[in-house]
Amino acid sequence: MHCKPLHLMVAADHPLAGQESVSMEVLGGHIVPRLNGPLPAYWESAVLPTRTPAGRPVRRGLAVSTFYEILALVAAGDAVCTVPDEGQRYNAQPDVVFLPLYDAPPVQWALIWPTDRAPLVRALAEAATDSGDPTGR
Repeated sequence: MHCKPLHLMVAADHPLAGQESVSMEVLGGHIVPRLNGPLPAYWESAVLPTRTPAGRPVRRGLAVSTFYEILALVAAGDAVCTVPDEGQRYNAQPDVVFLPLYDAPPVQWALIWPTDRAPLVRALAEAATDSGDPTGR
């Protein structure tokens, strides 16, 4: 299981950009992208909830299909978006700021697949398991 904190992505010139961290409640006052595609409901609710912890609705804006579309919307100031820590690590750019969400539960990731997958996928999973943690932990 992989566990990482959640951040709020905002444009560099957004009013929140100067904050050290923000609450999930700020989502109630902003627009977030509408995610296209076959996303499991549990994934979307964990990463981009429809309500704040206090129950305020989180408004959805333009529909997007890729993370790069989300980055473009956020950089233009048309939306804010919650992203796991990997969003910042792999997609940092000067026109976007990543703010820690101090009251968001961490996002948990794990490799999963349906039980009817091909033997090669199962062999890859077994090889990964057999190799252990390369850091020795």
